[in-house]
Amino acid sequence: MTWSWDSFFEYMFSYYMLQGAWTTIWLSVVSMVIGCSLGFVAALMKMSKNPVLRGIADFYVWLWRGTPLLVQLVIIYAGLPQIGIRLGVIESAILGLAVNEGAYFAEIVRAGIMSVDRGQNDAARALGMDYRRLMRIVILPQATRVIIPPLGNQFNGMLKTSSLASVISMEELLRHAQQLAQIEFRVLEVYIVAAIGYLIMTSVWGAIQKRIEAHYDKPFGGSVQGVAAASMPR
Repeated sequence: MTWSWDSFFEYMFSYYMLQGAWTTIWLSVVSMVIGCSLGFVAALMKMSKNPVLRGIADFYVWLWRGTPLLVQLVIIYAGLPQIGIRLGVIESAILGLAVNEGAYFAEIVRAGIMSVDRGQNDAARALGMDYRRLMRIVILPQATRVIIPPLGNQFNGMLKTSSLASVISMEELLRHAQQLAQIEFRVLEVYIVAAIGYLIMTSVWGAIQKRIEAHYDKPFGGSVQGVAAASMPR
């Protein structure tokens, strides 16, 4: 069977494939938001003085980073029903992707917080700041600069990693490509369209990420000239 340009362009703009791409996008966004929330909590637990909280966070990160995401998805979807826990395809996909992402994001947040100079922590404490104000006003704004680039890369990876959810029948882009290839017998055309779809999504996100990084790369406070002018006597 030879290459068919007609089939290629038909699949490229078909509603069925576009629907799969949209599912990939919202699945990645939802999983990323939940995963970042879990990761942030896990990072704070890992830096806690409480050994129990540290132990729980360390075990969580060790377990979910040390096992393949594909295996995790299969266990959640097909294994948990054996112990009475039944989740649908969408719930299983979101849970697997989010919990896995949280384990990686926890280390990103921890590294970002630890990158802030310890002296600023001590100075804020000396001014009477409690832990919440310290994190909100002093630590997190500076840690964000360190967190944003790898976080953006993680979401870029999530757009592609979400394709693993096709194994548990999640109707995302790759799953739609698989089903279309089985029906039409145009394997090369269909999978190249799927690859282009992922490439477009990651390229668009790459442009967005550059703008976000440029925004957070701006210096804190005013310029040197502004500070000097404000400090001059009138």
